[in-house]
Amino acid sequence: MDVAKLEKKIVDRKAVIGIMGMGYVGLPLVGTFTRAGFRCIGFDIDPRKVKMLNSGKSYIQHIPSKAIAELVKSGRFRATADMKELGKPDAVIICVPTPLSKSRDPDMSYVEGTAEAISPRLRKGQLVVLESTTYPGTTRELVKPILEKSGLKVEQDFFLAFSPEREDPGRKDYNTSTIPKVVGGMGPKSHRLAVALYTQAISKVVPVSSCEVAEAAKIVENVYRCVNIAMVNELKVVFDKMGIDVWDVINAAKTKPFGFQAFYPGPGLGGHCIPIDPFYLTWKARQYGEPTRFIELAGEINTAMPEYVINRLAEALNKEGKAVRGSKVLVLGLAYKKDVDDLRESPSIELIHMLKHRGAKVDYNDPHIPITHKGREHDLGMKSVPLTAKNLKSYDVALISTDHSAYDYDMIVRNSKLVIDSRNACAGVKRGREKIVKA
Repeated sequence: MDVAKLEKKIVDRKAVIGIMGMGYVGLPLVGTFTRAGFRCIGFDIDPRKVKMLNSGKSYIQHIPSKAIAELVKSGRFRATADMKELGKPDAVIICVPTPLSKSRDPDMSYVEGTAEAISPRLRKGQLVVLESTTYPGTTRELVKPILEKSGLKVEQDFFLAFSPEREDPGRKDYNTSTIPKVVGGMGPKSHRLAVALYTQAISKVVPVSSCEVAEAAKIVENVYRCVNIAMVNELKVVFDKMGIDVWDVINAAKTKPFGFQAFYPGPGLGGHCIPIDPFYLTWKARQYGEPTRFIELAGEINTAMPEYVINRLAEALNKEGKAVRGSKVLVLGLAYKKDVDDLRESPSIELIHMLKHRGAKVDYNDPHIPITHKGREHDLGMKSVPLTAKNLKSYDVALISTDHSAYDYDMIVRNSKLVIDSRNACAGVKRGREKIVKA
């Protein structure tokens, strides 16, 4: 295969890009490549999403429908659920979920299924790039053999690379086009083409020596955060016993201009990366007979945080002469982080399940999530209740799980009987502090 021919097509912006998975990773990538002048085909198995996109509507809050409508109108983007069209793009980028199974092992069914869909349509000269976060070795050991069932050979007939997604929904200072892009190829030809592809649309590309290095780099990023968040979560529990406010401690420590980076405690880990990806490495390490004690301990600590928050809530209610059973609890914030509509792995879901299990009557408010939708592991079937002074007064306790900027915390404290604050969201509240319990 003439690598120079495909490379020229990429550099001239004449290559068609196919993106598998129109979610929080794939859809922003569509915007990045189309703004760079490429034509994109978005593939998704959900016909509802395909219909919405083709009608110029977005289902992700931080991506406005106006932006999607402009892309569709320009003729540079369309969505499809027809996998027979996978032979049309010159480059296919895989952006599908990589969750954990119930036994906390990697669930590779989405990656495997996507590769199986590409394989019979794979044609000579195509570049395939996996972006889904995964364990080192996935591209070579799982994706490559499936694609080669087509009869084509990597580096001879088609090209294969890994470039980890680094999306952070809701972030204002960086976006898909400005976050440095790590790229590792299956071989020199694949590497050259993948670097050329991303260089056209991303401001900084970071070439690495192999797919495995690129896969491991993303895991390291998330292990780093997971372990440090676990540390401050553990310190929160310890300092609480000592009567010390961990938030005050962190704010003091971060004044040091070197040698310290601030991480903050919370009610548990959420999102599509930090609660999941470190366990991909522990699973892979077990194949080599190596323990990953730091990662596993961090996972234990972070997983225990929702229970800590519920216990703090129970203690606070007990002081008021009330039990959790029968109490009315309003959970404030359902998203896994502030100012987004992303529910993936949100600790708020676990908090609601735990409260209901203890017999509480639970509602939630989230300005970004008016109604819950069925997820892979949960189906709350709930609607956001209005956040009014009258409503707040009707609950025994308000539990702040996500510190959305839209919340008026003075109003929340003023009208609540009791506030459990798991995010230090009420730090600036002056009146009614006796009602606030940090958790």
